[in-house]
Amino acid sequence: MDKIQQHFIRIRKLLDITFFRLLFFFVLGSVLFSAMYSNVKPEKLELSLFSVAEKTIRSPGTVEDKKSTENKREDALDQVQDVYTLKKEYTQNRVDLITSIFQSAIDVNNEMKEELKKLADQATEDTPIKEELSTEDKVTRLKAKLTSSASKDLSTQVLTALVQANNDDLSIARDMTVTAINNVMTKRISADEVENAKKRVEEELKYTTLSENLRMASIELGRYAIIQNEFYDPTATEELRNQAVESVEPVKILQGQVIVEEGELITQDIYRQLKLAGLLSTEKSFKPFIGLIVLVTIILSAIYYYFYQMKSLPEKRQTYLLLFGIIFILSIFIMKIISMLQIFNFGGIGYIFPAAMGGMLIKILIDEKLAIFMSIIMAICGSLLFNEGMAGTLNFSEGIYILFSAIAGILFLSKKNQRSKILQAGTFAALINLLTILALMFLPNGQYSGVEYGNYFITALVSGIGSAVLTIGLLPFFEASFGILSTMRLIELSNPNHPLLRKILMEAPGTYHHSVMVANLAESACEAIGANGLLARVGSYYHDIGKTKRPNFFIENQMHLENPHDRLPPDKSANIIIAHVTDGSHILRKHHMPKEIVDIAEQHHGTTLLKFFYHKALQDETAIKEDDYRYPGPKAQTKESAVVGIADSVEAAVRSLSKPTPELIESLVKKIVADRLQDGQLNECDITLKEIETVSHTLCETLKGIFHSRIEYPEMTKKKVKEA
Repeated sequence: MDKIQQHFIRIRKLLDITFFRLLFFFVLGSVLFSAMYSNVKPEKLELSLFSVAEKTIRSPGTVEDKKSTENKREDALDQVQDVYTLKKEYTQNRVDLITSIFQSAIDVNNEMKEELKKLADQATEDTPIKEELSTEDKVTRLKAKLTSSASKDLSTQVLTALVQANNDDLSIARDMTVTAINNVMTKRISADEVENAKKRVEEELKYTTLSENLRMASIELGRYAIIQNEFYDPTATEELRNQAVESVEPVKILQGQVIVEEGELITQDIYRQLKLAGLLSTEKSFKPFIGLIVLVTIILSAIYYYFYQMKSLPEKRQTYLLLFGIIFILSIFIMKIISMLQIFNFGGIGYIFPAAMGGMLIKILIDEKLAIFMSIIMAICGSLLFNEGMAGTLNFSEGIYILFSAIAGILFLSKKNQRSKILQAGTFAALINLLTILALMFLPNGQYSGVEYGNYFITALVSGIGSAVLTIGLLPFFEASFGILSTMRLIELSNPNHPLLRKILMEAPGTYHHSVMVANLAESACEAIGANGLLARVGSYYHDIGKTKRPNFFIENQMHLENPHDRLPPDKSANIIIAHVTDGSHILRKHHMPKEIVDIAEQHHGTTLLKFFYHKALQDETAIKEDDYRYPGPKAQTKESAVVGIADSVEAAVRSLSKPTPELIESLVKKIVADRLQDGQLNECDITLKEIETVSHTLCETLKGIFHSRIEYPEMTKKKVKEA
């Protein structure tokens, strides 16, 4: 395991170099592309024209049949009739024309009467009276009042009949003629219907009570008035044609649509549709591969962005990236193996994939946000890898199933992360799997047999429980190989039966009790400022393990024995006390303890001064170097190390008080914290002054609870009096 860890450390260091980091993403992308290549590769069939299909062939996607669409549009255009518009104003124009002709005849008659009257007034005995003008003069005058076209088109007989009739007959004839014209011209009259319309007018006027001449004149005027009133409208016709074309929906070969049934003859039209769908071996299409490359690029870019905006040390970031890559590739590998079993046509084989495994591992080893991010990516990949037998490229049901299963496992996994909790999370994921499958089966109103329901439910249970089992099995490997201190690992290290804790208990019981007290103080203080309280507790358990090498030289283990420091010079005593830090780190490394625990053991004293032995040495000799009486350090690098160091000093100091009171405890804690600050022991960690104040307050509250005043019982009082 040590060799594996060393290999991973080397790889992690290589990721600091840009070239190897890009190479890592290239490998990750190649794995993704290779795994999904066969699932997006278009199916090519060896088919020839007028052959018989050996199986039913469906379209792998939706594609427009442009030729069929064009044919459909041409049919629609052929069905569009030319638009003819009825010119209603023509009716009024012709009515007005005929009315004006009759009115002109009436006007001529009136004029004639006026002229005859004037002539009668001027007549004498010598000049006889002219009774009336000749018919020819009247016709001439009438023609002068008409338009040139009307006077030219109307015959002399018509005009003569008009000027010979009296005004009353003309009015009656006018009204009859206009009415007949209006009745006929309110209806559509095309070019080839004009003669029929003229005949209809003639029929209406034929049986009137007018005089023969006037009736014939009215008939001719009616026939003259009737003209074509329906004309071709190119604008309206073109608009109608455009509407017909736009109303035609594009003809599409839909995804999953049957193009040819088994045993059916492949006609030219079917062959053309197969070609459009890209199913012929002669048709080469690179679009699916380009799409897959783009998808893989998007996934890799998202992963790259996530990790390089992560707020953590570069070393930890590279470790997390390598760990994520391995878990991701492992999940894809398992998914690909299961997807290859689809050839056995077992319904729902994809549901057996342990979807929650990757998410739970990432949550335990890194964080929950990244676990959910990975679940989304796995859902996308799963919808591609489990598309066998699907009409389209993506199996959305499988993608939804993987996403729900993974997120269920992540959310149910508690922060404590004991192994029993992992199994519970897997069971909960299995329950969500069952409900998800049930929803996916019921939504399309599908009909399934009892055996099919049973198969689906078994795969859902196997997926959930399998995810938990794989997580429990793989977790120790990743923790040991990457040196990751997970919550579960911390819980295991806090077990009192751990060999090193038993060593402290057996060889230095006073130190063990002191470590437990420090653990209680450090955990509550770290949780108050948002630091890792569990890490502080476990680190406190092991921070003084170096004292087991010489337990009797530390006052908590002397148990009323003689203090060996009384016989030693100050420098020797100081060296022995200081050595417990280096001895402790050596023991922890020898037992392959996590780096975070070793760091707390090394840093909990920082470079503080052993004041007692330093001042004792000054009494005997003045030429004393202060550095010889300081711990080797390093100073606290993390909040947890700083808090454990403060809690260690505070617990030892308060324990030395004979009668600790709340005021005395608070004063002592503030003094110890102030000394640490003035000595620069907290300068190298990211703890703030506000957090230091919170730590001080929390330590005081915890110590007050531990060293609270107690009631003296009567028996104890009598005993004290007797002893006195």
